[in-house]
Amino acid sequence: MEPTSGSAAEGDHIDPAGRHLAAIERDGYTIIEQAFTEETADEIRSVLDRLEQERSVIPAGNRFEGTSTWRTYNLLALDPVFASIPLHPMVLPVVDRVLGTECLISSLSSVVIGPGELAQPIHADDQVMPMPKPHPATVCNSMWALSDFTAANGATRVVPGSHQADHSPPYGEHVDSIPAEMAKGSILVWHGSLWHGGGGNTTDQRRYGIAMNYCAGWVRQQENQQLGVPLDLVAGFEPRLRELCGFGTYRNLIGHIDRETPGARLFADDHRPMIWDRLPAG
Repeated sequence: MEPTSGSAAEGDHIDPAGRHLAAIERDGYTIIEQAFTEETADEIRSVLDRLEQERSVIPAGNRFEGTSTWRTYNLLALDPVFASIPLHPMVLPVVDRVLGTECLISSLSSVVIGPGELAQPIHADDQVMPMPKPHPATVCNSMWALSDFTAANGATRVVPGSHQADHSPPYGEHVDSIPAEMAKGSILVWHGSLWHGGGGNTTDQRRYGIAMNYCAGWVRQQENQQLGVPLDLVAGFEPRLRELCGFGTYRNLIGHIDRETPGARLFADDHRPMIWDRLPAG
């Protein structure tokens, strides 16, 4: 089976987000091709290389994160180049349709798979959540290809249709999967219940990726954006990015502080009414 492709077809320009949503609903994932330029990819790679040196990043050394995989977490706090990633105009509209427009940034990190890395155990990103399966999406994640993703260098491996399974994959057991191969500049987007995992790297080159992960507005974020990103940086974010970090409220209720959004409390520029103020009187 070939991976789902986001390549252009006649009529796609009318509703590209709807086409990608249909692929996610059917297969559990989609690939948005030519989503960003090679120049952008190279710029981000350069920043990641610098951050690895400055922060002395080394492989975690465990089976899940990898023994030859370099991961840098909390990227929004580390360089301005990452601020546009959560807002990507070809990705966020798809995520909005999967999770709702009040979704949040769950985490933003790099995944650089080095030569000799073994395939990551197949897993589902929502399998730590105590919910019966299948269920509506609580997580929608994406992987940015900063280099070509191939079967040989560690392309993410996916199990098409597995987001509809009634259980998560048994950890560490072999599961047949296919590589989601894609060119540099492409973005893989998937339902949080999809069975998947990073591939093994049998080449002599590093595979560079950015994991831009989202969750529903009522789900706790994987990385604590409110403490992880300095407030002076958040103050300069555009409103949607600030909300994605969790400085708004969910349905004008969840997450409020004395009937105000966290953004209103901290930055004095968000004064939307609470849910109670929108309900009819009497």
